[in-house]
Amino acid sequence: MDQLTTHQDFRHVGSRAMSAPARPTRESCCHVRVKLTLILGLLFCSAFSGCAALTNPTANGVPVRILPDELLAESKEGFVSLPLTTLRQPPPKVYLLEPGDTLGIYIEGILGSEETPPPVNIPDSTEEPPSIGYPFPIRQDGTISLPYVGSIKVAKPALEHSITIEEAEERVVEAYREKDILRVEDKRILVSLFRPRYVRVLVMRDDSSRPQVSIQSASPLGLGTSSASIGGGTQTTGQILELPAGQNDLLNALAKTGGFPDIESTLEIVIQRGYWDAAEDPTASYCQCPTEADLQDGNTGRSITRIPLRIRAGEPLPFRPQDVVLHSGDIVIVRNRQLEFFYTGGLIVSGEHVLPLDYDLTAVEAVLRTRGPLLNGGVNTSNLNGSVLGSGIGNPSPSLLSVVRKTPLGGQVTIQVDLNHAMRDPRENILVQAEDVLILQEMPNEAITRYFTQVMQFNFFTRIINRQDAQASGSIVVP
Repeated sequence: MDQLTTHQDFRHVGSRAMSAPARPTRESCCHVRVKLTLILGLLFCSAFSGCAALTNPTANGVPVRILPDELLAESKEGFVSLPLTTLRQPPPKVYLLEPGDTLGIYIEGILGSEETPPPVNIPDSTEEPPSIGYPFPIRQDGTISLPYVGSIKVAKPALEHSITIEEAEERVVEAYREKDILRVEDKRILVSLFRPRYVRVLVMRDDSSRPQVSIQSASPLGLGTSSASIGGGTQTTGQILELPAGQNDLLNALAKTGGFPDIESTLEIVIQRGYWDAAEDPTASYCQCPTEADLQDGNTGRSITRIPLRIRAGEPLPFRPQDVVLHSGDIVIVRNRQLEFFYTGGLIVSGEHVLPLDYDLTAVEAVLRTRGPLLNGGVNTSNLNGSVLGSGIGNPSPSLLSVVRKTPLGGQVTIQVDLNHAMRDPRENILVQAEDVLILQEMPNEAITRYFTQVMQFNFFTRIINRQDAQASGSIVVP
């Protein structure tokens, strides 16, 4: 009996112990809190770790309003084409003789007889008059040599100043009168310009376009066609010109070698003058051209002249009239203009884009040119069905444009452009320059708003009609 009572009491006590709730300890509460913190942290990281608006390394840029002027791009507008008349020299009023000219001389009884008519030379150019007589070139010392009288001074450096053809004829007549070789009153002495001197220059151009051929072929299955282009691009050409005196200028050299360069070809024309002599400039023996002596007009006889093709309206010409006159040995260089590029990334499709050559491109225009989203409610227009409207009230438009720009000293700086401000204030809408990297992202508040409008939805249900014979209900989903 005692054993039975003991057994029942034990079972009663056991059941009561099992039914009573266990009191939580302090260690168990701390353990639960740690788990909840980890879970919430994992949820937060999983939600925002991929958000470029929160992890954007270029978001902390320099605002446009405090950007120094030396980091702003130079405007390409306001330039005008160089007048072509500035590239040629004025025609001389009278022709002055120089070494290299060839005179046509006829002296009756000495250079030709009375029975034989004097020879007549008809030049190929209509700008040069016909000449009468036999050719006598003017030597480098400025003299000519005639029968029985020897050397006659007709040009520099034998003379202190240059003389005309009429003055040279008087000198020839005076030389024969002094020698008393013939009676000039009875004999004819004629002096004319047989051939003018020529200036020999070299023109190097790499702005000439190669011919391009496009080949199209049909698909064997009849599904469309394929095309391929062969050729194109530019090629380098060189030509040696002989320009007559009075026409030895830059405009005539360009006209004879392909015409005036297009604005897409080059921005300037380079003229390298003279010859290089290591004995005169021993420090330039192992230097790359141009040296310091090439950049300055000095006693070395070598210089480099740069003629821009476009100047700002109202500014004076950056060269002198004598700079466009060419001399023997000059090299005229017309280079092909290299294209300039800027790059995009972020919410704009990554790519390399050509920067305009002769007009400015602002930050807002660059976003539009690269088909980036701008004030469109975050709707992607690059779809297949052509729809440009999204469901709901839309999302915030991305407005943070980071411009990564190289500095003059080889570094880089990140410029922060707020597209919403740039649309209202032209001072915020900076110009894009070569090698800029444009990265479009969302502001943190824009990204968080978009996230919650896409993830969280609120359903509102109401019963409009509730009668025994009819019932009607409606629901609203926001956003």
